[in-house]
Amino acid sequence: MMKTRKSLPMFLLVAAVVAAVPIGWAAQVQAQGAPQEAQPPGPTADAQLVEGKVAALDPSGNILTLEDGTQLTVPAGAQLPPDVKEGSIIRASFEEHAGQKVLIGLDVQKP
Repeated sequence: MMKTRKSLPMFLLVAAVVAAVPIGWAAQVQAQGAPQEAQPPGPTADAQLVEGKVAALDPSGNILTLEDGTQLTVPAGAQLPPDVKEGSIIRASFEEHAGQKVLIGLDVQKP
């Protein structure tokens, strides 16, 4: 009987360590950049806003030109909404990267 009483605290200690290791590991993985929910793109502190009428769309769909001459670049892998066409009134947010105004948000205004 005495042997059982001495081994019980050791068993509890081992059980506590085994239970705590996965919790610590999960926290470490999260802190190292585990995938988290993607946030929708939107204006940041460096974002600028522009509003105007679309004068031209290049055939590749990569550059949108407004009537005032502003050229907005569509980011790689992104597509313009199907209702964006010449004559559409848009409100867009963009950031400047390497001298280009790169779209980060776009709304087509309803007439």
